[in-house]
Amino acid sequence: MLKKLLVTTTCALLIVACAQSPTGRRQIMLFNDAELGKMGAQTFESMKAETPIAKDAKTNNYVKCVANSLLAVTPESTRAQNWEIVVFDSDQVNAFALPGGKIGVYTGLLKVAQNQDQLAAVVGHEIGHVIAGHSNERLSTNQGIQTILALGDAGMKAYGVRYQQELMTAFGLGAQLGVALPFSRAHESESDIIGLDLMAKAGFEPRQAVNLWQNMAAAGSGGTPEFMSTHPLPETRIKDLREKMPEAMKLYNERKASAPLPRCS
Repeated sequence: MLKKLLVTTTCALLIVACAQSPTGRRQIMLFNDAELGKMGAQTFESMKAETPIAKDAKTNNYVKCVANSLLAVTPESTRAQNWEIVVFDSDQVNAFALPGGKIGVYTGLLKVAQNQDQLAAVVGHEIGHVIAGHSNERLSTNQGIQTILALGDAGMKAYGVRYQQELMTAFGLGAQLGVALPFSRAHESESDIIGLDLMAKAGFEPRQAVNLWQNMAAAGSGGTPEFMSTHPLPETRIKDLREKMPEAMKLYNERKASAPLPRCS
């Protein structure tokens, strides 16, 4: 009975919210764009209140030049948003993009992304998360996991299953390692490919994406085993990017032959 209940709930979630990512991967989407946009805007305002914003005009213009060049080749639904691009004065080696048209870049990233092309690889990757609806998918997946675990807990209580607490702890860990973390790694790998496509179409040298991750690896990425991490190892990302490089270089050469390349400095 418990097994049937869990299977029925899982199938219902898949049926009512099934979608497909830009790379053809199946997704569960339980939230609408307006809800996600509101969440993204609220999060961005909080970050602006908590983290100093870089005032240097040259740095801001450089980051906005790269970001706007990438946004110009995104799908119409993404491009049409009124994007806000903010440079945060922080040593964090990071950047992000949020639903609702928000991009943040930390000045610490500019020490690792050594040129416009490497910066485009990072920003393109972050925009890829928005294009693919990864925030929606992560929230939806987490909600689905919590629903299934709650039903499992209720079912075991109803049927007097022994070792209930131990079983629920094991189920929770299994959901984290078997669903939540792989989904996050899938998102990161998918965004790498979307970002590579964007930077090539925008006229940024795609091979610099590999150089970027080599820089990231040299800067140190922690050492967490990949199956326990939400991000693929740099070596995995580099391998995947190299496999997609011939297609990206074709797009880049087409752009190079048809229009001036970005000159962000």
